[in-house]
Amino acid sequence: MSRWAGLAWWVALLPLLPLALPLAVHTRRTALRLAPAAGACQGVVGVDCAGEPLRLLLLGESTVAGVGASCLDFALAGRLASALSARLQRPVSWRALGENGITASEACVRLLPQAAGDSYDLVVLVFGVNDTTHFSAGETWRCALQQLIAHFRAAGASVVCTAVPPLQHFSALPWLLRQMLGWRAGLLDRQLLSLSQREGAGHCAVSLDMRPQFLAIDGYHPSALGYQVWGEHLAEWLVTRWRGSGG
Repeated sequence: MSRWAGLAWWVALLPLLPLALPLAVHTRRTALRLAPAAGACQGVVGVDCAGEPLRLLLLGESTVAGVGASCLDFALAGRLASALSARLQRPVSWRALGENGITASEACVRLLPQAAGDSYDLVVLVFGVNDTTHFSAGETWRCALQQLIAHFRAAGASVVCTAVPPLQHFSALPWLLRQMLGWRAGLLDRQLLSLSQREGAGHCAVSLDMRPQFLAIDGYHPSALGYQVWGEHLAEWLVTRWRGSGG
């Protein structure tokens, strides 16, 4: 985000703090907390297809960990892998490195070392919700994503960043928090778009529609159906972009 845009957000927030802080504390205390998805964090789909498997890594926050789905096969990683395999007509070997509540800078410390030494064709970075709710500074956000993008591109992978989710539509949050956090999420996403363009990564603006059936019972994470729809839309964008860029 630009310095002035970030400053404008804080200027707007400060008078609302007496209302926003109690709402935030109450929401944190009463929010329904769902566990990450069960199952192996990697797999192969499309084994009957010809060709070498596409090596896919998803790295990110709770949606990569599959919160809201029963197992990772039915979460974003498994759904995206299946959708890509169907469109590309080749096997997809996928791996999900996700942690509930993690920020991008924390992922550089805790998740990135777990991917060291492995090679991937396509890396999808899924961040933004926790950096929004943790009020990560714009500089911290940008430097962390820059480190992640640079690491995987140096290893020969195509890198795509998913857009910061629209928190203004998260039904688990009170109206005031939705508006303030949705505004901040938009600021972070504009910074992510600019960074992606500079660093040679993709920025996929395709996100999940916040329909009730697409949300888990916590009103915060995707449901199994939501993950399926998101995975299909993301795969369609990736195939079009990837083939168009010669990937």
